[in-house]
Amino acid sequence: MYHILVVDDEARIRSIIKKYAEFEGHQVTEAADGMEAVLLCRKNKYDLIIMDIMMPELDGFSACREIRKISATPIIMLSARGEEYDRINGFEVGIDDYVVKPFSPKELMLRLDAIMKRVKSSPADSASNTKPNVIIELDNGGLKADMTARLVFIDGERIEMSPKEYDLFFYLLSNRNIALSREKLLCEVWGYDFYGDARTLDTHIKLLRKSLGRYSKYIVTLRGVGYRFEEV
Repeated sequence: MYHILVVDDEARIRSIIKKYAEFEGHQVTEAADGMEAVLLCRKNKYDLIIMDIMMPELDGFSACREIRKISATPIIMLSARGEEYDRINGFEVGIDDYVVKPFSPKELMLRLDAIMKRVKSSPADSASNTKPNVIIELDNGGLKADMTARLVFIDGERIEMSPKEYDLFFYLLSNRNIALSREKLLCEVWGYDFYGDARTLDTHIKLLRKSLGRYSKYIVTLRGVGYRFEEV
């Protein structure tokens, strides 16, 4: 079904992932470190990459940065650590999902399938197009969002976000003043029933608030529920 690049310096981990992926009908190519992964991505196209963080030659974060210069291939990052710093760093360099070791190979395959379904259907893109040709301005134009062009301006200067930050921001903006549960946001923005905890969403909210600076005040946390983009 899909051609997957599995990058991990532990042959045992690569073997386990390959076994389950091939059982699901996927083709697997292996790389033992980040440097090898970058070289392979320069020569070949893959549908999805599963990448470890701690590796010799070139770590997973650095490898992701290099790959993102030439490819938008979805990346699932593996890590023996579950610290928030690692998740934030991973999402900032452009990964699509984060899995902590030890992991369930079955869950990893479910996440793989879910990401590929999202890539094919791109439901999050439709969220940004729910109000075509609409420019939303808040705080007397201090925060400006072009819903069609997917552009965001703060105090007259265009800011850059990760693709998922844009997806999340425009979905919140399209549904402003509406309480949105974590489950609703994960389903609509990520495009699938999320396998795992809600820390992925919370991490992206934190990154989005950082990008918005003083305008992060519009994103209100609803304790025990989720979030709301509130016009204050």
